[in-house]
Amino acid sequence: MNGHIKGRGTVRVGRCAAAHARDTTPCEGPAETVTVIDAEGRELIGCLHHSARTLASVAGTRLHPLAALLPRAADVYHRAAELPPFAWEVGR
Repeated sequence: MNGHIKGRGTVRVGRCAAAHARDTTPCEGPAETVTVIDAEGRELIGCLHHSARTLASVAGTRLHPLAALLPRAADVYHRAAELPPFAWEVGR
């Protein structure tokens, strides 16, 4: 899937839409684990790994309100809380 978040560029084909173009880490789990919404209201469907990294890195992002009904939403929030912004730039 291809996706955009303002200032992020296009993601590579074969990765979830929440993956930052400069984050070379692979997706983890289904590519459609949760939907991340950016500060401008754009929705990106992402895997557990990249959704957490997006929440930790991009100001104003949040999970879609219906994500609370999904079993992996808590995992995304917990991972995001443990990550520094732009974790791929510091080797995490």
